[in-house]
Amino acid sequence: MKEKLHEIIFEAETKVGRLFDLVLLWLIVLSVLTVILESVESLNQKWHAIFDFLEWAFTILFTVEYLIRIYSVQKPTRYIFSFFGLIDLIAIVPGYLSLFAFGGGSLLVIRGFRLLRIFRLLKLGRYVGEAEVLLSAIKSSRYKITVFIVTVLSMATTVGAAIYLIEGKEHGFTSVPQGIYWALVTMTTVGYGDLAPQTSMGQFLASVVMIMGYGIIAVPTGIVSVELAEAYKNKPLNTEACPHCLLEGHSADAVYCRVCGNKI
Repeated sequence: MKEKLHEIIFEAETKVGRLFDLVLLWLIVLSVLTVILESVESLNQKWHAIFDFLEWAFTILFTVEYLIRIYSVQKPTRYIFSFFGLIDLIAIVPGYLSLFAFGGGSLLVIRGFRLLRIFRLLKLGRYVGEAEVLLSAIKSSRYKITVFIVTVLSMATTVGAAIYLIEGKEHGFTSVPQGIYWALVTMTTVGYGDLAPQTSMGQFLASVVMIMGYGIIAVPTGIVSVELAEAYKNKPLNTEACPHCLLEGHSADAVYCRVCGNKI
């Protein structure tokens, strides 16, 4: 029974497994839509009873699903404290907290985290390989991205200190951190407009930072693109999940888990 439930809930290779994931997908979307509509005061006043009923229906269904997931895995604690295990728990906690806490509307934000559960459904068919490739590319490029971010922050600190010395408090740059904030906003081409240099030297510096910004934006895109090309060479092709460590995305011909070595 455990093996059958695990195959249905954690994998999408079988017809029943795909059906389970599709039903769960619609439940997640509808539950998040309920949260969104409930936040509209006029709708909440008119349909509060319906929203309350739907919320409890989703909570009960997600609770049953959560308990079945715990039952179907060989190491329940590994699932409970995993990323998706915690997200699954967050999906049901607000409903029960509303029984004891006042101001249940404050739990709307937590309930909105249910949308994160959609990511576990990316294992459906054609999405599993692409999701693994993307994660692999991001993981491989993390050191390059880290160096890039440190470089950008160093440049922003230098420019922020310079603009503070050039413009001064009389033009709104009251501190170096304020100057760093302006440098980051300008460098990323966001341009809120709450701070703007008034002197000729400050405007010249701003022009240089703006031009630099276009080049800076392209760097992480190039880094991830190269890693994506490399990751496509070894992308996994199936949705089998290891019943021991819950790892997904094994090769199509895999018999044993590539991390824990147990049979999948």
